[in-house]
Amino acid sequence: MNFNTQEFGDKVIEFLSTYGMSALGAIIILILGIFFSRLAKKMTTRVMDKAKMDPALTGFVSNLIKYAILAFAVVASLAKFGIQTTSFVAILGAAGLAVGLALQGSLSNFAAGVLILIFRPFNLGDFVTAGGNSGTVEEIGIFSTKIVTPDNKLIIIPNSQVTDNPIVNVTAKPKRRVDLIASISYGDDMGKATEVLEAMLAKSSYVLDDPAPVVRVLELADSSVNLVVRPWVKTEDYWDAYFSLTRSIKEELEGAGLSIPFPQRDVHLFNEKE
Repeated sequence: MNFNTQEFGDKVIEFLSTYGMSALGAIIILILGIFFSRLAKKMTTRVMDKAKMDPALTGFVSNLIKYAILAFAVVASLAKFGIQTTSFVAILGAAGLAVGLALQGSLSNFAAGVLILIFRPFNLGDFVTAGGNSGTVEEIGIFSTKIVTPDNKLIIIPNSQVTDNPIVNVTAKPKRRVDLIASISYGDDMGKATEVLEAMLAKSSYVLDDPAPVVRVLELADSSVNLVVRPWVKTEDYWDAYFSLTRSIKEELEGAGLSIPFPQRDVHLFNEKE
């Protein structure tokens, strides 16, 4: 077989004249796509870091933008060779739809995780009630949130359950109100009891002056007169104040000669004559 140099050269020239500019354009598009994808990732990361967004969300969003630009560059470069990209995009879309349906629950958790990281209904270390569980937030992930209960149990809650239910953030505010009940008997002086309880609150190191604590008659119960005791304390002192004041209520009322009633029952026995 004879190798015709002239014929080969003509074919090379014909190929370059036909596809050379397309190949050059495709290469340029790919290079620009790589450049702008990296630039977009850096800019996105910088903006989200300045906004103090969660690092997990920052990394995901910046990578998502990067690969979206790269995918667009690949499709555009293929179009330079005359390849019909419409069917290619349709195949990718159908595949994406199939994957989305298969991962519907995971995608729901992901979307909920993005909302949590953006709107921040709670932060790490907050004590919350979320998804029907209460505990301290240990980790906020893209797909789930981890909380630790007061008895040191780790609970992993899917983020969709967190956002689909009311969220109670106990530690979001710097002050909390402690609600206590003090009971006295009907024979005791309500005014004296109120003064004793107010003095007890005034000397407590936990109770704040602003807002001012409240002591009021709450109800006339079956066996007692119930007074509500509502002091305000620092959030971090809540349980120490609760336990301390509960004990002080009993000690102060008894020390002032006031009685704390408890339910009693009188039993009368009769002898029936046969």
